[in-house]
Amino acid sequence: MRSTRHRGTVVQQTSGRNRSANQISNPRREPDLQLWERLATAVRMEAGVGPAQGANARTDAARRDLEARAWSAERSTVRVDLYIDPVCPYTWLAACWLREVQRHRDIDLQYHPMSLQMLNEHKVLNEQYRLSLERSTGPSRIATAVWLHHGPDAFRAWHTSFGSMIFDSWRYPTPEEYRTAAARALQAHSLPAQLVHAADTDEYDEPLRQSHLEGTVPVGTDGGTPVVHLAGVAYFGPVLNAVPSTEESLELFDAFALLAGCRDFFELKRTRTSPPVFARSSLDICKMPEKGEEE
Repeated sequence: MRSTRHRGTVVQQTSGRNRSANQISNPRREPDLQLWERLATAVRMEAGVGPAQGANARTDAARRDLEARAWSAERSTVRVDLYIDPVCPYTWLAACWLREVQRHRDIDLQYHPMSLQMLNEHKVLNEQYRLSLERSTGPSRIATAVWLHHGPDAFRAWHTSFGSMIFDSWRYPTPEEYRTAAARALQAHSLPAQLVHAADTDEYDEPLRQSHLEGTVPVGTDGGTPVVHLAGVAYFGPVLNAVPSTEESLELFDAFALLAGCRDFFELKRTRTSPPVFARSSLDICKMPEKGEEE
């Protein structure tokens, strides 16, 4: 037997023969799932991301609920929580996709702020990307101020206007562009102009971090943006390079719900080969009136 140190956690290793004998002769050994939870918790704590209390139990319950919905003859409203750093182009595309879905399906779409900088603060980053994150923290702070003081609907309206100005074409916006778009979006929805100054202070960092962790911790330590919780089941993704057609958007949502309801599904991944496409249709989708609004 030998001891191996893995990220601060000591794991006892035995030969395959001895390990099997120990498992048979020691009925009181730690159950596999309990051992996995303990080691995974240690890794998360070392990474600076504490696990949510009872997160796995809540996720399992949410999956059972999704499975029940799938077999139900009547479709009830599905809660969808989207966690947003306003400067993320892929979250913008996910927001446009979900808004298109909401026009045709009964979903309760809720917006919450999160932070790309907080997401990456414990990671080793390319220097250029690190500097880019540091220069783009303002919009997530402004978003948090809007969300806290004026509610999620105001945040959603503000994000729609902000994104329409920033994501009209693929580029790397400057801090000045972010600030100008944020201020104009506040004005467009009669929100207090002074909220733009939230970008210059850490006053909203604590509620931003709380919302960020509520979104990202259930996903795990290797997620990114966008973060979507579908009926309580949390995932990083889907990452879209453009907003699909209406028919494809609905098919994608149904597929996403099917995967979210599968207990043993965890990941699909391929490398992006081109920048995001901000077609005029995606801007139009996000600007469309929602159900119950005046056309």
